[in-house]
Amino acid sequence: MHTEVTKLLQIEYPILQGGMANIAEHNLVAAVSNAGGLGIIAAGGCGAEQVREEIRKTKALTDKPFGVNIMLLNPAAPDIAKVIVEENVSVVTTGAGTPEPYMKEWLEAGVKVIPVVASVALAKRMERCGAAAVIAEGCESGGHIGELTTMALVPQVVDAVEIPVIAAGGIADGRGFAAAMMLGAKAVQIGTRFLVAKECIVHENYKELVLKAKDIDSVVTSRTTGHPVRTLRNAMTREYIKMEKEGATFEELEHLTLGSLRKAVFEGDKKAGSFMAGQVAGLVSKEQTCQEIIQEIVKEAVDVVKDRTAQL
Repeated sequence: MHTEVTKLLQIEYPILQGGMANIAEHNLVAAVSNAGGLGIIAAGGCGAEQVREEIRKTKALTDKPFGVNIMLLNPAAPDIAKVIVEENVSVVTTGAGTPEPYMKEWLEAGVKVIPVVASVALAKRMERCGAAAVIAEGCESGGHIGELTTMALVPQVVDAVEIPVIAAGGIADGRGFAAAMMLGAKAVQIGTRFLVAKECIVHENYKELVLKAKDIDSVVTSRTTGHPVRTLRNAMTREYIKMEKEGATFEELEHLTLGSLRKAVFEGDKKAGSFMAGQVAGLVSKEQTCQEIIQEIVKEAVDVVKDRTAQL
């Protein structure tokens, strides 16, 4: 299955694994890359040397291309940007800010920069800065989100830029993959489905919540702070939303969620953990290897397109 993105990234299938903080580490990343997709290490709030270690561990498990996602609000971002060059990472995806301060260094080193965007304006700006592609991420996704849906955002970004567009948010199977390609995307980025990959290191309670989730089981918190986050409903989200309605301060809300993602990922704390997952969690029903996930998505996408084409 060849697109502009498979050629650009030297991968077999146009499927990227989302850079999920505390979750996307070397085991998951290498498994996705070995299965023909692009695994992406999540730098999250890590320090530069932690990221360097993850890069080296990933290289020990795969000789395929992989990337690193940098959350640009991370105080260590400038140092991580240097590590990317020093360790010869081929692809960087970015979020929570603009990669412009690091673009010159990365581009000179041959790094392909693919920012996550939630608007047409940001996509156009990233293209002008030299981005190799952009990830247009709709608000259906888990974690930090924008306002537009994937269905609305992707075709508008496709029309606005010349570089390839990768669709993200609300994609968990071959139907979503095929729909994204019909909207003009050249690849997809998937997060929630990979949460239940056998190679994913999240706590079994996290996987269980995703597998049992129904269509209405995700909720958006932090709208009042200007940094909305989609997670699965639990005691923590109920308390957070109650506090938001009562006019709690930013500091009070931050205190409630301090360390909550780590509580979910490593401890499986169903009450206090932040179980980030997208609206498609209701579609995810089984634990599989990364290879099984990718093969199933690709086969289903091909079958769906053939079936629909035959009906036209």
